[in-house]
Amino acid sequence: MYGPKIIEHFQNPRCAGKIPDADGVATIAEGCGDVFRFYVKVRDNRLEKVRYEVKGCPVAIACCSMTAVLAEGKTLVEAMQITNQVVEKALGGLPPEKKHCSNLAADALYEAIQDYLYKRALEGKTSPARSSGDDWRNLYLQRETPGSKGNWR
Repeated sequence: MYGPKIIEHFQNPRCAGKIPDADGVATIAEGCGDVFRFYVKVRDNRLEKVRYEVKGCPVAIACCSMTAVLAEGKTLVEAMQITNQVVEKALGGLPPEKKHCSNLAADALYEAIQDYLYKRALEGKTSPARSSGDDWRNLYLQRETPGSKGNWR
């Protein structure tokens, strides 16, 4: 039923735990009972540390583990290019019945990054961009990609 990568990340999850002094934190809870909480520590516009806590099925745990592995060490722009589809592919695919709620780890990661950016905006270190999902991600990516006219700093 589950592929070898899902089993591997469920049985040996990577990057699990809290970051007590996290720069950004986000929680996503779904009606099915899955709860994803991501923590990010940012240094020089890079995800220095990514951790998570998850309450859910084996696939939810594997998705969080893979998302954290894919994101840690990436710039904010690179991390925001990690979609739920990228996580699913990295895990070798997900069972169809698990796609709807178990693969929200990338969404929780985006929200934690958004929380970090919002806090920086409140400190006057960047412009706020509070919206959700793809609109927010696309706005940030347009402003941060090389050759773009926008500037967050």
